[in-house]
Amino acid sequence: MLDLERPAPITSHLLEQACETASIQHGFFTRFGGVSQGIYRGLNVGLGSDDDPQHINENRDRVAQWFKSSSDQLATPNQIHSSDVFVADRALDGQRPRADAMVTATPGIVIGILTADCGPILFADPMARVVGAAHAGWKGAMDGIVEQTVEHMEQLGASRARITACLGPSISGKNYQVGPEFVDRFVAHDPQNLKYFSSSDRKGHRFFDLQKYTLARLAAAGISAHSSGHCTYADEENFFSYRRTTHKKEPDYGRQISAISIVDGGQRGPTF
Repeated sequence: MLDLERPAPITSHLLEQACETASIQHGFFTRFGGVSQGIYRGLNVGLGSDDDPQHINENRDRVAQWFKSSSDQLATPNQIHSSDVFVADRALDGQRPRADAMVTATPGIVIGILTADCGPILFADPMARVVGAAHAGWKGAMDGIVEQTVEHMEQLGASRARITACLGPSISGKNYQVGPEFVDRFVAHDPQNLKYFSSSDRKGHRFFDLQKYTLARLAAAGISAHSSGHCTYADEENFFSYRRTTHKKEPDYGRQISAISIVDGGQRGPTF
């Protein structure tokens, strides 16, 4: 059932351990704990969806409250599948900059990324108290959203040697079938990318492992990282999925949020 009164996000043991004394809180939120109904059932925070705006706002309020904050302190960008990064040094009060990652060194601001199959990545340098959140779809990952997020964190005083990152719930390789033009684009970008594809029974198609590819980009950038291992497509009870919605021919879909903040206190969810 998705009628819990409060969200219960999952958290990463790596980020928990790294940030234990730094007053940094994070959560990969699921569908649980929201008020939306129907195809948006649960904690839909997608401002771009056709869900009831009052439900979306209430869900966002609940996310902010989990951080012991307010919704005007919750900053999420207008995501455009780019490698653009926004530095949040103040409350945005509902403004949504066009970008696919946000970084901050300002306590109290909750930065978040919305996803429904793409990879949410949360970053933290606990010593410098600099955090980041990135939306890594295939295009953003290929175009350098990971590297750009790290560089912007460094500009705020972070060191990549100290940054820990976690890739949250996203579509798994066995559920992400793509056409030949997709494969050609990735291989043209880097011939080594062929290793992220596996065979498919459908002629000319392959399965693409976005999670593996994103983790490889993190490792190449010198970032210590791991994945939650959750598949958004396979787990309908817990996660929204754009691709699942498309296959079911539903008219729209919800979005889950992954967020991080430099705060004091807060609640902890189950770790992975």
